[in-house]
Amino acid sequence: MQVVVCPGVHEPQLTASFIEGLGHVMDFNRLQWLVFPTDRYLAYSGLDILQWMQKHLSRTDLKSPIAIIAFSAGVVGAIAAAQGWQAIGGTIQVFIALDGWGVPLWGNFPIHRLSHDHFTHWSSALLGAGESSFYAEPAVEHLELWRSPHRVQGWQQPVNAQPSRATAAFFIATLLHRYNLESDFSSPL
Repeated sequence: MQVVVCPGVHEPQLTASFIEGLGHVMDFNRLQWLVFPTDRYLAYSGLDILQWMQKHLSRTDLKSPIAIIAFSAGVVGAIAAAQGWQAIGGTIQVFIALDGWGVPLWGNFPIHRLSHDHFTHWSSALLGAGESSFYAEPAVEHLELWRSPHRVQGWQQPVNAQPSRATAAFFIATLLHRYNLESDFSSPL
């Protein structure tokens, strides 16, 4: 299964650290990770992301569902690219937005938000809460959510269920498992 990662405007090492952090709770080698190169393109350009996806995902991949994980300014471009991907016949299995504060999120696919603090979580939900979500508690710095998801503690808030404590990495791994993108993960949800 393919996971398209759309970073924000930051050093590429933070994205490598993010993927490594997910490896603390799941076998990320079972997935194909495609990282949008924000050192060559604008993180917030939906057109750039969509054209890059068309170039790096073959036409046969249109029939294979993909996951998109986006951070910060990357959420702006990624949500537009996800809608474009669907418009040309592709399938978005799940869209996971980390700190996409101020970005309206809508689409004909499951959307989940993660936030670095409760205020960002609450105020972002006004522009589309999506399905289950996560916020850091105690709050962390914006880049810390991306750099070290396995260390960020907080609350996962499933739809129609009680919130529970988890790490951001655990929450993301739970989502990938739920949408059948990662089979070697034992989730309590």
